[in-house]
Amino acid sequence: MTPIKLIIIFSLTLITTKILKLCFSAINARQNRKTAVGFFHPYTNDGGGGERVLWCAVKAIQEENPDLQCLVYTGDHDATPQSLFDRALDRFGVTLLSSPKVVHLYKRKWIEETTYPHFTMIGQSLGSMYLAWEALCKFTPSYYFDTSGYAFTYPLARLFGCKVICYTHYPTISTDMLSRVRQRSSMYNNDALVAKSIWLSQCKIIYYTIFSWLYGIVGSCAHLAMVNSSWTKAHIEKLWGVPDRIKRVYPPCDTSGLQVLPLERSVEIPVIISVAQFRPEKAHSLQLEAFSVAIKRLDSGLPKPKLQFVGSCRNKSDEDRLQMLKDKAIELNVNEQVEFHKNVTYKDLVGLLGGAVAGIHSMTDEHFGISVVEYMAAGAIPIAHNSAGPKMDIVLEEDGQQTGFLAFSIEEYADAIFRVIKMSETGRLQMAAAARKRASRFSEQKFSDDFKAAVRPILSRVSR
Repeated sequence: MTPIKLIIIFSLTLITTKILKLCFSAINARQNRKTAVGFFHPYTNDGGGGERVLWCAVKAIQEENPDLQCLVYTGDHDATPQSLFDRALDRFGVTLLSSPKVVHLYKRKWIEETTYPHFTMIGQSLGSMYLAWEALCKFTPSYYFDTSGYAFTYPLARLFGCKVICYTHYPTISTDMLSRVRQRSSMYNNDALVAKSIWLSQCKIIYYTIFSWLYGIVGSCAHLAMVNSSWTKAHIEKLWGVPDRIKRVYPPCDTSGLQVLPLERSVEIPVIISVAQFRPEKAHSLQLEAFSVAIKRLDSGLPKPKLQFVGSCRNKSDEDRLQMLKDKAIELNVNEQVEFHKNVTYKDLVGLLGGAVAGIHSMTDEHFGISVVEYMAAGAIPIAHNSAGPKMDIVLEEDGQQTGFLAFSIEEYADAIFRVIKMSETGRLQMAAAARKRASRFSEQKFSDDFKAAVRPILSRVSR
């Protein structure tokens, strides 16, 4: 037998052995799975709307079925049941009925975008399968609940015998992303080099088309998919092709705690607040440039407004992005009017919202926009991006009264900022009151009620 044939036989034997080993692991895990809900949320310290959904979902499950154990799969190695319980309360004002069990993951680097300089989506998606394998081998629950959007883990969870539930904030890929590539528009998810090249754009279209097909297959493995907005629902229904398993459940917004804040605000130095993680898609630079333009339009005798950036940093990339914003504020000569608040507590966030006359949001195709609802509930007039969630679900008229402003370009944002600052106190209070009433549609109680109604049929059937 030739050396080449020996190598081929050895390789095939090795691959077959590995596959059999994986299958036996899955079969063994299926037989030993526990009656519990495992929440797949690798980053439990990101401080965003996704983390709020996690804790509100855990609380809702605990209320719906107190005997059902809840656990969280996390890559944060310092996380403990008590620290997560405390974080839910301190950061989001959510009081869990009991501390969740913690399963630590050590393969999280495989879902980090820095691991994949190119083909990031498929890299992170395949990496999530590897991470989920680690999670499910360590603890196999009856219910696998993904709250972070890792759809490629769903077939794997089903292989382990789990009922798969997910709360999808944003489709990993959408027809809008494909349209931008076809139009060769440069954005955070479409590099300028690709946008300038016809050949590279065509290659990316093929890549996106194949990925969207795969995304549809894995997504259809969910037994129940909850989505957070009309925009997300339309995209997920089209991509996954299982409309009967998709329920729209608006995310939990802290409207009750914020609605007690007085609508009257000090206008000696008008404050405009921006609440968002320091991520590229949040487009903080646009807000800074629009603020600079608006200031230049003000009469010299009027007090200059203040812009407060409030957000969290997940990693060094976010820290670098925050520093770039600080440098840009100096470059635009508005640094004396701009403040940066990083990783603030929930209590401090409420205090900052209570002093703002307006809140600014600028992410294109924001799936929902929890921060926009928080602005409205707190009495800050929203200035939001004219797309997706804010446009379709949130900044709509209430009883015939305008509830805020929608903008797209720097000029439109600057114009909205200028109009809020120049608005009469009576006009501002009328709009703020209408916005607050509108925000009451997206409360934590509403989320809890709709969430429980969606999961109840699934939780009532435990397959052992």
